[in-house]
Amino acid sequence: MYKYLSSLFCFCFVCVLPSLVSAEGFTNVGRKASLAEIAAWDIDVRADFKGLPKGAGSVNQGQKIWEAKCASCHGVFGESPEVFIPLVGGTTAADVERGRAAGLNAATENARTTIMKLTTVSTLWDYIHRAMPFDAPKSLSVNEVYASTAYLLHLADLVPADFTLSNDTIASVQQRLPNRYGANTAHGMLDVKGTPDVNSKACEKNCVVDEKSLVVLPAAINGRNGNMADQNRRYGPVRGIDTSRYK
Repeated sequence: MYKYLSSLFCFCFVCVLPSLVSAEGFTNVGRKASLAEIAAWDIDVRADFKGLPKGAGSVNQGQKIWEAKCASCHGVFGESPEVFIPLVGGTTAADVERGRAAGLNAATENARTTIMKLTTVSTLWDYIHRAMPFDAPKSLSVNEVYASTAYLLHLADLVPADFTLSNDTIASVQQRLPNRYGANTAHGMLDVKGTPDVNSKACEKNCVVDEKSLVVLPAAINGRNGNMADQNRRYGPVRGIDTSRYK
């Protein structure tokens, strides 16, 4: 039986290998990837914006794209009342000035929004480019990515309504991210001689949630899409609260 399986493995291995990318020094084994194939995967954008393609998109253009392709999951204003956690909110003008989002350390913040945690604009642009929309990833053109990113940044009060995001202006936006200095190692989690930046008791079963620390959505949208407690898990980083009490 083992001999049969071994022979079958060798047969499949030989059949599959020609379709794989070959390494230098081997003959009759696969082939080199074409430039077009490499280019299709080589789309990452670094923190220093290397790899960012040329293009541009305005806030106004982004709003139209957002409402057509993004709002169904993330909400018209990034509030994400039904599916995902909010994308914007939880930051202040003081955060923009300081470069650190104070809300990340506040016990009253139940949900950490994307803008609160974001340290580089390139990360936001890159993710939208490669993974959005959820049902059709990579379907947005470069200019549409710029436009939708611009609209999201406008929702976060980081750029004005008449702003056009481009490969030339994106670096200026980086200097306004509320948590642009958040990615560093100068804290207790990595400095064993310092004080840890968390202080909590581990809980894996029947965990008690202090409802006083939960975030209540603005009255204009709270409860609009049903009871959040029925739509989210009662464990993990984000827990749905009983929004029926706040109508």
